[in-house]
Amino acid sequence: MDNSGKEKEAMALMAEADKKMKSSQSFFGALFGGSSKVEEACDIYVRAANMFKMAKNWCGKMFLQHPLFVFSAAGNAFSQAAHLHLQMQSKHDAATNFIDAGNAFKKADPQEAINCLNRAIEIYTDMGRFTIAAKHHISIAEIYETELVDVDKAIAHYEQAADYYKGEESTSSANKCLLKVATYAAQLEQYPKAIEIYEQVGTHAMDSTLLKYSAKDHFFKAALCHFCVDMLNAKLAVQKYEEMFPAFSDSRECKLVKKLLDAYEEQNVDAYTDAVKEFDTISRLDQWLTTMLLRIKKTIQDDESDLR
Repeated sequence: MDNSGKEKEAMALMAEADKKMKSSQSFFGALFGGSSKVEEACDIYVRAANMFKMAKNWCGKMFLQHPLFVFSAAGNAFSQAAHLHLQMQSKHDAATNFIDAGNAFKKADPQEAINCLNRAIEIYTDMGRFTIAAKHHISIAEIYETELVDVDKAIAHYEQAADYYKGEESTSSANKCLLKVATYAAQLEQYPKAIEIYEQVGTHAMDSTLLKYSAKDHFFKAALCHFCVDMLNAKLAVQKYEEMFPAFSDSRECKLVKKLLDAYEEQNVDAYTDAVKEFDTISRLDQWLTTMLLRIKKTIQDDESDLR
């Protein structure tokens, strides 16, 4: 389908909006309805942005101030509208347009998408809309995860989202963000941080009728993080979790950790491997669990090498 017509129409709308902005800034324009022309320009930029979206022109080359900055056409138009809304003190509309701009830029310029989402977050926090701000911190975290591959920054935004959700008494949403933080913290060998989160979320889950079943998974992950640090720590942690949450004792996860602890004490790599394989036949291991279990296994092998 030829979308060149839509694109030309969008470009014409951009030119019309630019023209209105210039006339509103002139002496006579400011004297005779300057603010109404700014409003009109704002509406036209939004129409242009939607037209670019219809043309699927997410990567049209639009240059602002410096030719090295290539913006997506739709994102640029939404961003222009957002700045005009700010000029008119229409904060809510400005935030909405910054979000639209961020969503468009995701496909062309992830860093600019983050910049726009951050501008929206500033507006929402200023308005006391912390739940919405938290949602967009998650969007930024996901861009850092998938597009820019910066785990530390992803963690920071998940933590900020969790803080905002906690402040709004949205414990479930906060815990989802914290579990993301724990996943990455453990991968980065920041085990105390991961353990604290898994225990906190596990304790919250075991007191909830709806979430009780998931508590064993959180305590299981906490125990593995303890195991990565020290075998005795893991043993004491399992005992603590069994006392706190008796149902944990009967879970396959708890039984696996106990088998792994026995194998570790005996320095028996084969027994360790068999226990993991047996567990995997019923509950498939994901990438995170596989990584943690391999790290623990390596400590057995290293200890064996030291004894030789």
